[in-house]
Amino acid sequence: MPAVFSDEYYMQLALYEAQAAAEAGEIPVGAVVVCQDRIIAKARNQTEQLTDVTAHAEILAITAAAAYLGAKYLKDCTLYVTLEPCVMCAGALYWAQIGRVVYGAADEKRGFSLLSKNVLHPKTKVKKGVLETEIRELLKNFFQKLRT
Repeated sequence: MPAVFSDEYYMQLALYEAQAAAEAGEIPVGAVVVCQDRIIAKARNQTEQLTDVTAHAEILAITAAAAYLGAKYLKDCTLYVTLEPCVMCAGALYWAQIGRVVYGAADEKRGFSLLSKNVLHPKTKVKKGVLETEIRELLKNFFQKLRT
């Protein structure tokens, strides 16, 4: 196994988490946190399961990553998340000082970039559109099933 994997590789792992969320009746969002080429946290939306509106994949992944590192700042970490973070999650990413955010699909209704691109920490780098087609398909299928 190579020491360094691609953004697509880690996003595929986040997509597996999103698929598990969908199977559990949650909005299909998955997240993976990577630090120094090591996966240190994985999470999926659990708002229904935990009856907690803050139980977004990103929040759960930040908490798990901080616990793993024993530190509140994630400066050397990358968050891979299937859907653009909402403003709440972007705020948490700001406070965690995450080094990099990679997301798949933009969230045209609730994504942080609708408010401002400056919601994240000034040093946070952002990459978008990784596995966007597959992620959009999962979201579309999930919401179509809800409506039927």
